[in-house]
Amino acid sequence: MPIPSQTLPPRSLLRDEVYVRLRDAIVDGTLAPDEQLRDMEIAAWLGVSRTPVREALLELGRSGLVRALPGRSTVVAPIDPQSVRDAQAVVAAMHRLAIETAIPRLTADDIERMREANAAFAAAQSDGDVEAALAADHAFHDVAIAASGNAAVRTVLGQYEPVLQRAERLRFGSTEGHASTARHARLIELCAAGDVAGAAALAEQTWQSLAIEHPSPNPDTPTPEEPSA
Repeated sequence: MPIPSQTLPPRSLLRDEVYVRLRDAIVDGTLAPDEQLRDMEIAAWLGVSRTPVREALLELGRSGLVRALPGRSTVVAPIDPQSVRDAQAVVAAMHRLAIETAIPRLTADDIERMREANAAFAAAQSDGDVEAALAADHAFHDVAIAASGNAAVRTVLGQYEPVLQRAERLRFGSTEGHASTARHARLIELCAAGDVAGAAALAEQTWQSLAIEHPSPNPDTPTPEEPSA
């Protein structure tokens, strides 16, 4: 048969694009917790068929960003402290592994990129720009992930970090976000010094320090504060 002049992207790539669009909309709050996700409406919004939408929703369900309720449409999952803690443990372990593997491979240029990303992070914090803070934080940690060369680490983080990113929006708008700048600076020092054990421990602690803010069930009862490292 003649080869068409225009071809559609492979279905897997289409599904991945739908996944990214929905994931980002959930993380940035465009799609709010408990909001119903109807595959027909999403398909019309994104201009795709329902099949990649359903596949993307299944993947988002495995990540804990959406959930299916019996007899109801799939909904955006609320920010659940236990789910965040579960994801937190996995993400912290992956960042520890990335640092352990990356330090012997880090170059002077890598260290400089970490410094630049932390400077951008601090500036975004000062400006109250949460989006820029998240982007700079991602760029900072991605230096070690890229240097580690571990594709499995990146895959696992891609699945579970979005769960934390919703919570990070709360942290980066608080005083806890400013403490992250100091932890980043210390991590850079340890990486530059080649201190694998110290840097790996701090990388894990940085992600374990994420405290989740959520409303108290009783407005007269204060929400207990979670300890931070």
